[in-house]
Amino acid sequence: MNNTSLARRFLTRAIWTVCLCASLSACARLADLPGLRPTEIPYYRPPTAAAALPSVLAPIQSDKPATPIEVATPTPACTDNLTFIEDQTIPDGTLVQPGEALDKRWLVQNSGTCNWDDSYHLKLIAGAEMGVSTEQALYPARIGAQATIRLVFTAPEQPDAYRSAWQAYSPSGEPFGDPIFIEVLVAPAVGAP
Repeated sequence: MNNTSLARRFLTRAIWTVCLCASLSACARLADLPGLRPTEIPYYRPPTAAAALPSVLAPIQSDKPATPIEVATPTPACTDNLTFIEDQTIPDGTLVQPGEALDKRWLVQNSGTCNWDDSYHLKLIAGAEMGVSTEQALYPARIGAQATIRLVFTAPEQPDAYRSAWQAYSPSGEPFGDPIFIEVLVAPAVGAP
């Protein structure tokens, strides 16, 4: 064996010895930790009880009273209602001429909790249409307000008793409130037998 190989061998053993000593020294320090065996490597150590930790956050002192947090409450659905008050024109049983224009007006009240807008309608629910479309816009009215509903009918040509009944409808198509109607007697035409 020459000197170079002997020096290499010595150097290799010295490095291994230093590494081994360092490992044993680390193991000895690890052995000092409670509940840890020298062969375990501590990757995670659970924290100690919270009471032993110093408090980092102190309570915030303020002269202003605490502002309450507002929580949104759902708005309850409103209720539709229409109350008939009176006939303003053409009382029930009025005698009219065949083909006569009948300007009928009802006084009603929005007695519900919803405002009526252009999505509310009045629909024919029974009787003769008497020249009027079977669906009409309902007069817009705020909650509690009174409104006049006006329809211009044409009296039928045949003598008889006629009644046309109408109902208010919500935007969802639900009927509500008091029905309103016109009731007339068409007289025989002048000169008719």
